[in-house]
Amino acid sequence: MKQLLAAILYMALAAGANAADLEAAASLRDGDMKKLNFAPDPAPVSDAAFLLEDGTTEGRLSDYRGKWVLLNFWATWCAPCRKEMPMLAELQTEFGGETFEVVTLATGRNSPQGIARFFDEIGVDNLPQFRDPQSAVAREMAVLGLPVTVIVDPEGREVARLLGDADWASDSAKAILRSLIGAEG
Repeated sequence: MKQLLAAILYMALAAGANAADLEAAASLRDGDMKKLNFAPDPAPVSDAAFLLEDGTTEGRLSDYRGKWVLLNFWATWCAPCRKEMPMLAELQTEFGGETFEVVTLATGRNSPQGIARFFDEIGVDNLPQFRDPQSAVAREMAVLGLPVTVIVDPEGREVARLLGDADWASDSAKAILRSLIGAEG
């Protein structure tokens, strides 16, 4: 019985700490990041399959459990996506590793050749060229326009969402991510 009570208390404290961490991160919003909406009750993200760069292997967001993910839904025809992708690459360079990763997911009809050309033209070489050709992940996550960027916590829950493009290389964006992932700097 004592172990059960201890487990319940631990989970309650962890949930409270997570809410406090999200509140602290939300307080750092400035500029474009004011559009970043934190979820009052983080919910699990889609576990629908998407295609990895080889075009045949499937990936899932659950593959990233244990790390923070900045998930960006985009398309090759999307001008705002072209503008913000180099900033997302900068985040991957600065924060990417064991605790954080930028995952880019081309949604809808985007050919592998078109995606490769898009990345070459904008000089991005450190982000994944994943595809959601049937928009299964986007549909399950209620993505209605592009770009949409979602912050996913290590438990696989959506904690924040930004509709439209944003300056992801801004001091505010980096401060929010540092706060969430516990990075120094």
